Amino acid sequence: MAIYEQNFESKDKADGSPVTAADLAASACIEEILAPLGIPITGEESDKAPYEQRQHWQQCWCIDPLDGTKEFIKRNGEFAVNIALIENGEPIFGLIASPVQEEILLGSKVTGVFVFDFQDWEVQDKWIQLTASFNTNNPLVMACSRSHHSGPVLQIINSIKEEGYELDYIKKGSALKFFDLARGAADIYPRFAPTMEWDIAAGQAILEALGGEVVHAETGEPLRYNKANLVNPYFIARTQAMKESKR
Repeated sequence: MAIYEQNFESKDKADGSPVTAADLAASACIEEILAPLGIPITGEESDKAPYEQRQHWQQCWCIDPLDGTKEFIKRNGEFAVNIALIENGEPIFGLIASPVQEEILLGSKVTGVFVFDFQDWEVQDKWIQLTASFNTNNPLVMACSRSHHSGPVLQIINSIKEEGYELDYIKKGSALKFFDLARGAADIYPRFAPTMEWDIAAGQAILEALGGEVVHAETGEPLRYNKANLVNPYFIARTQAMKESKR
């Protein structure tokens, strides 16, 4: 936030995506804190171990130190910090932080899912536990990307409308959309634009802990992590209520 509130520069990485001093500083801070745990790390701004080495990892951290760098540069506040723990390809714990809102969402199937303010980090009595939503919104609410749009999403929109449902939208950058899904403020989040493992792993762990899902758009199988190719397939994220409605 100190960098965000100052004049800062951005540079383009080899893949064309932007990076700022905040990305690098957050990455260094998170890795320094996690390193003593002895669990290897795969992060957006980290040096990536070759798959020949990664494929033998039973556990690893999957980190995006600044998810939504484009939104950070636009200064619209819609960026996040994502930290997920992966075990044998499955996300088993997720944490998403909103630096601007000073809010943290975290959880797993073992611990449950909680949301709390930064200042309440050490006061667990003030953590609010979230539970699965058994009812969809009326109208249904679709979470959409602020910076990415594509044709297949329109097909999903038309399909839902053909079933006779009305649809509203929440447009928001980065993994902050998972705050809305976790709280039941949004029902579905289809993504037909490129994402990397560290963009989604934390959100999937949290949503699955609430009975929802993040699945491959074509196969319907849950997304897997620590793959040879760290790019995600196109996916659809649903709350438990939306999943049970088979949409």
